[in-house]
Amino acid sequence: MTDSVTPNSLRSWLVVIFAFTMCILCFLWNVEAPTRLGFAILKQQYMALQLGLALTIAFLHFGADGKTKDSLGWIDGTIAAVTFFVLMYAAYDFTWLLKEQAYRPWQITLIGAVVTVTVMEGVRRRAGWLLFSIVGLFLVYAFFADKVPGRLIGKELSPLRLVQYVGFDPSAVFSTPLAVGTIIVLLFVFFGRLLFAAGGGEFFTDLAMAATGKSRGGSAKISVVGSALFGLISGSAVSNVVTTGVVTIPLMQRGGYSKRDAGAIEAVASTGGQLSPPIMGAAAFLMAEFLDISYFAVAAAALVPAILYYFSVFVQVDLIAGRDQISASDENILTTRQVLAEGWHFALPFGVLLVALFWLRFDPEDAALLASVAIVIVGFARGYRGQRLTLKSFGQVFIETGTGMVDLILVVAAAGFVIGILNITGLGFALTLVLVDAVGSNAILLLLISAGICIILGMGMPTSGVYVLLATLVAPSLVEAGIQPIAAHLFILYFGMMSMITPPVALAAFAAATITKENPLSTGFAAMRIGWAAFIIPFAFVVSPALLMDGSALDIVLVGLLSAVAIFSITAGIVGYYSRHLGMALRLLFVALGIIALPLGFMSVAEILHWPAAIAVIALALVLKFSKPKAALSGQ
Repeated sequence: MTDSVTPNSLRSWLVVIFAFTMCILCFLWNVEAPTRLGFAILKQQYMALQLGLALTIAFLHFGADGKTKDSLGWIDGTIAAVTFFVLMYAAYDFTWLLKEQAYRPWQITLIGAVVTVTVMEGVRRRAGWLLFSIVGLFLVYAFFADKVPGRLIGKELSPLRLVQYVGFDPSAVFSTPLAVGTIIVLLFVFFGRLLFAAGGGEFFTDLAMAATGKSRGGSAKISVVGSALFGLISGSAVSNVVTTGVVTIPLMQRGGYSKRDAGAIEAVASTGGQLSPPIMGAAAFLMAEFLDISYFAVAAAALVPAILYYFSVFVQVDLIAGRDQISASDENILTTRQVLAEGWHFALPFGVLLVALFWLRFDPEDAALLASVAIVIVGFARGYRGQRLTLKSFGQVFIETGTGMVDLILVVAAAGFVIGILNITGLGFALTLVLVDAVGSNAILLLLISAGICIILGMGMPTSGVYVLLATLVAPSLVEAGIQPIAAHLFILYFGMMSMITPPVALAAFAAATITKENPLSTGFAAMRIGWAAFIIPFAFVVSPALLMDGSALDIVLVGLLSAVAIFSITAGIVGYYSRHLGMALRLLFVALGIIALPLGFMSVAEILHWPAAIAVIALALVLKFSKPKAALSGQ
C-alpha cells in the first residue's frame, strides 16, 4: 500500500492537490468531457498533463533514496517546479509542437531533455537500479547505434535528435504504454482502493477463511484463496504480499507450516494474482493494445492457465498439510453464510464490472468507471463489520490513487523510451532476426532461451514494466518463429512474473521473508518449488492452444482436465504424499506419469500416451485412497 499523505505543509498540500487532480483528469477524459464541452484535446495533451503531475509528485514526495520524505530540499523543489511548468506548457501547446516537429524547435528539445532526465531519475528512485540500467543501456546504444558492429548496427542519431524523439514523440514516451496507464489502469487502481476503503479487503480475507479455514491446512488455503481474491484487483505482487501476508503468514506459522514454506506460499499465491483476469497487474490492458485485440480475448485466454496455476498451489499446500499433519486453522472463523450476510453488497460492484466487461463488451475504462460508481453507492449505504466509506476515506482514495500511480506512470514512460529506440534505430527488427537465426527452427530452444531472458529482465521490476519491456524485446522473436501472438505474449508475461519468486532477485519472496524473518534466498527457492507449475504451464499453452480458449468446448475441457491431472500427479511426487507418505518408487512413478500426461506434445511418443498416463494416475490415486497402507504398493 502507498504511504498516506497528511497535508501539513505546502509540499504535502501540493502532493494532495496534484494526486487529486490526476484522478479528476482521468474521470473527465473517460467521460469525454472536453469533447462534450466543445474542446478538441489530443490524447498526447492529456498524457502530458498526467506525466507532468506524476513527475512533480515524484520529486515532491520521494527523496533520492526512493522513500517518502518529510521536507523538500531546494534541488528537488527546483526539479519539481521546472518539470511541472515544462510539461504543462507541452500539454498546452502540443498541437503546434507536433506541426513544427520536423523543424526541431528549441521548445521540443527542452521538453525532450526535461522528460528524459526526470523520468530516468524518477525510475531510479522508485523502480530501482535494474530498470534504470536497462533503459540507460538502450539510450547509450542509441547514441552509438551506427558504430555497433555486426547485425545490431542501427541508424545514426545526434544527441539532440535522440532527446527530442524519446522525450516528446508520440511513438516514444507518449505512446501506448503511457496511454493505457493513465487512461485505463488509473481507473482500476481507483476501483481497487475504493473497494478496500469500503471494507472489501477484510471481506476477502474473511471469505477466504470461511471457505477454507476449517479444512486440512486451512491456514495456507486461506492464503491461497485470499491472495487470489486480492490479486484480482491488485496491481503488484509485492503489495499483495505485504497486504495479505501480515494476516496469512502468522496464521500459517501457528498452523504448523515452517517459516520458509509460509513465506513461499504467500509469495506464490500473491504472484498468481498478476496472471489472473480481470486486471493481471495492468498487463491485460497493455496486451490488448499491443496485439490490437479486445480485452475480452486477453482475459479469456488467460483464464484456464490462471486456474491451473492456483490449482497447483492449492493441491500442494493440501498435500503438505497431510504430510506434516497440519490440521485446520484454530482461529475463530466466521461461517461463509455470516460473511456473505454482512458483505453481500460487494458482489454488486463486481457484478457491474463483469457484466460491463464480458456481457456488454464495454471498454475496460468505462467498465471500471461504472464499477467505481457502484462501490461508492453501496460503500456509503452499507458497511462491513464496522468499516464503510466516509467522506474522509473517500477523499483519501483519490490521494492514494494519485500517489500510487506515480511508480507505474514512471515505468511505462521509461518503457516508451525503449519502444522509441527500438523503432528509430531499427534495433527491434535486428534483435528478432538475431534471436531467431541463433536457434534456427528449434522451437523448444527458442522458448527456453526466451524464458531465461524473461526471468533475468524481469528481476526487480513491476508487472507492467516487465510486460512492456518483454513485449518489445522478446515477443516478436516468438511470433516470428510461428507461435501465436497471444500465446507468445502470455508466455513472456508468465516468465517475467516468475522473476518474482526466482532468486537471486525474487521480490515477492523477499517481501514475504521480511514478515517471516526467514532467509530470503531459502524462501525464494521454496517458492520456486511450490510454484513449479508456473514454469511448465506456459510451454503447455504454447503447444496446446485449447488452454487459451482456442478450440472447441470439448477440446478446452479435455486439455484442461489432462493438465490438471498431470499437475496433481507431479505435485504428489514432489511433496511425497498422497493419502499416505510415498516412498521413492511411488514418488518417481507419480512424477513420470505426470510428465507424460502433460499436454506438451514435443515428443510424438508422449503425445499418444497423454491420456493413458492420465488414466494411470487416476487409477493409482484411487488405489492409494481406498486401500490400506500395508496392502498397497508403498515403494518403501
